[in-house]
Parts: sequence; structure tokens; C-alpha cells
Amino acid sequence: QVQLVGSGGGLVQAGGSLRLSCAASGSTFSINGVTWDRQAPGKQRELVATISSGGITKYADSVKGRFTISRDNAKNTVYLQMNSLKPEDTAVYYCGTTYRSIYYEAQGTQVTVSS
Repeated sequence: QVQLVGSGGGLVQAGGSLRLSCAASGSTFSINGVTWDRQAPGKQRELVATISSGGITKYADSVKGRFTISRDNAKNTVYLQMNSLKPEDTAVYYCGTTYRSIYYEAQGTQVTVSS
């Protein structure tokens, strides 16, 4: 079983930065790929970034060049560094991972970007 805790959200002005953290406990987190999704009010959920167990990263076009996903396996933590934030980045952000065919997700963390 895997337990995930997301943190790091908050209120920031446009152009600012935030770093989200996704801390895992329970199983061998280091072998899992991890995703960050987001959901804004009235919009579909969007896959923002993924990182494989080997560190390969992928990003949504909307965040490329601004967001960086990384992982520290020693700390069982995955990070989402968000720079040059825009009001359209306002959403609840969720990290998740699949372990033994079961998807685990942290509680969402709110990111609000003011213009």
C-alpha cells in the first residue's frame, strides 16, 4: 500500500513560483512513476507532468519550460517546481502513483495565481 501527502500550494502573484511536494510512505516508492494532475473549476482534469522511476519526464504543452518535475528517492518525495506562474495555472493539484495496478492519489493542494 502507498500513502501520498501533497503540500506546498498557496496564493502567489502572476510571475511567481511555488514548489509542490508529494511525499510517499508505505511501499517502494522509488520504483514507481509519479504524475501531477490539476483540476480548475469548471474544467477537465489535466495531466501536468510525469516522472518515471528512471527519471524520464514529460510535460503538458501548457507548462513546458515553466514547470519542472523531479524526485528524491532517498526522501520518497516528488517535487513540482512551478515558475512563471499564470492565473490560468490556478487549480487543485494532485499527485498520484500506481502500485500493483492500484492507483493512489494524495489529497489535492490548492494553487491560486492572482493577476
